[in-house]
Amino acid sequence: MSLTRLETIQQALRDQQVAAAFIQGKENVFYLTGFRTDPHERMVALIILPNEAPFLIVPGMEKSLVQKAGWTGDILTYSDTDNPWTVLGQALSRYTLKGDSLWVEKRLLPLERAEALQALFSISQMHDAEPALMSLRSIKTEKEIAVLREAASLADFGVQIGVEAIAEGRKEIDILATIEYELKRKGITEMAFQTTVISGANSADPHGKPGTKTIQHGDLVLFDLGVVLDGYCSDITRTVAYGDLTDELRQVYQTVLDAQMGAVSLCKPGTELGALDRKARSIITEAGYGEYFPHRLGHGLGADVHELPSINETNTETLKPGMTFTIEPGIYLPNKGGVRIEDDVLITEDSYELLTKYPKELQIVKPTS
Repeated sequence: MSLTRLETIQQALRDQQVAAAFIQGKENVFYLTGFRTDPHERMVALIILPNEAPFLIVPGMEKSLVQKAGWTGDILTYSDTDNPWTVLGQALSRYTLKGDSLWVEKRLLPLERAEALQALFSISQMHDAEPALMSLRSIKTEKEIAVLREAASLADFGVQIGVEAIAEGRKEIDILATIEYELKRKGITEMAFQTTVISGANSADPHGKPGTKTIQHGDLVLFDLGVVLDGYCSDITRTVAYGDLTDELRQVYQTVLDAQMGAVSLCKPGTELGALDRKARSIITEAGYGEYFPHRLGHGLGADVHELPSINETNTETLKPGMTFTIEPGIYLPNKGGVRIEDDVLITEDSYELLTKYPKELQIVKPTS
């Protein structure tokens, strides 16, 4: 737990005369308390008051996990037969709340909970807490960077395992299982998102789902995977060839590689984020594939695999030391195949560091006789 983070939020509440903050997002709760869990439908929330010690409300069965995570503040618990809003209301009755507004994570708050909060706190306004939280989360500490480096190394390992598992007639889903099995043997218990292994025409879908398709000679094979390590995520994409590629697919690969490296080369403090996207997009467009690059260039990376900043052509924010994000241009040709190359990038004091290091030059896996 970092008291500095909590104190920063408390100061903002005092400055803006906000009654309290109700934080329930898995990644935000972890960032502020060290406790990471997926509560499903149950309530797990951090209550931050302007002038009082913050406290967590969690299911009683998770209390020991909160303590093991290092949280030393108060823990409010409830059972499955309790109404957590009643339990929370009783706890809040001990405090004198000032202000008629509440901080919440707007994109994560269901209407049912919003209505319950309005009744509980007797407030007239809700404001979004995430701008303040993301401002804190976007700049990583040395401790966070060390974890992100290790998480990226494990993502590299996952790709290596996947490439080594490619064989004629082997199913995408079988290769995926091999990757995750070997990562679990390394101690990884959670993937950052659903691991992707897609091949041939399937790889032409940017968010294609692995299935029972078998690997065939001439296929592109796209791997997209990441792990969660000590609460922080990695995210890598590599595309390799199984056997000989057509000249067209070779050109597509080289174009994506040029675009990715072109955007990476601009990474340094002070660079506008939109410039990264525009650089990669211009290279792809000039090669004649602009319409086949349908997504932004990348996204922030940290406690969540997709967080701010958004690396898109309209973003006028500038890069700052300690930012971590992905750069992942792609070209997807319908019925033929797709190429995406993605790295995790750290902005240093005067340049950048690539956290993911698996080779990016076109790798051709030769069929075994």
